[in-house]
Amino acid sequence: MKNKKVFLGIASFLLVLFLAACGGNNETAPKDNADNKSNSHENMSKSDESDSMEGMDHSEMNHTGSGEVPEGLAEAEIPKYPVGSEVVIHADHMPGMDNAEATVSGAFDTTVYSVTYTPTTGGEPVKNHKWVIHEEIENATDEPYKKGDEVVLNAEHMKGMDGAKATIDTEEQTTVYMVDYTDIKTGEKITNHMWVTESELSPVK
Repeated sequence: MKNKKVFLGIASFLLVLFLAACGGNNETAPKDNADNKSNSHENMSKSDESDSMEGMDHSEMNHTGSGEVPEGLAEAEIPKYPVGSEVVIHADHMPGMDNAEATVSGAFDTTVYSVTYTPTTGGEPVKNHKWVIHEEIENATDEPYKKGDEVVLNAEHMKGMDGAKATIDTEEQTTVYMVDYTDIKTGEKITNHMWVTESELSPVK
């Protein structure tokens, strides 16, 4: 009987130790799992952020065109600067253009206008914008417009231009050119820029 009590005492003591050991394991296991989950989430976040940053395009918009010209625009038969000619631009329609060397990618005979218009997106009027050609005016008449005429623009050279009401500032019958050039300030390659007039170009020396 005495031995039985001793045995039960030892068994109870061992059971307590066993339960304590199990309880300790249960407490540490979630902590390890939490650490693993935290590390995994941190690594995943860094990986996702890296992938996202790599996929982002930080380049700024330029004045490259599609090369598509308005319907009805006639190619110049004998332009002063045929397609492929190397020229120098003498115009400051935008930064980095003046004195840039360019290659002519298109030459067309038309009437070219400078215009003042109010952007459809709101804001102050844009004065003396260069250039809009006759074929970029909505429902254009057969005859060229004159200074002071009011028109609606059908061109997307700038944000808020398409569909904007405009007033003709100047008009000129001439050859206009589409050109490829490198921005002398940023080094960006601009292709199919519309438009540069014949008087704004000179041959490369």
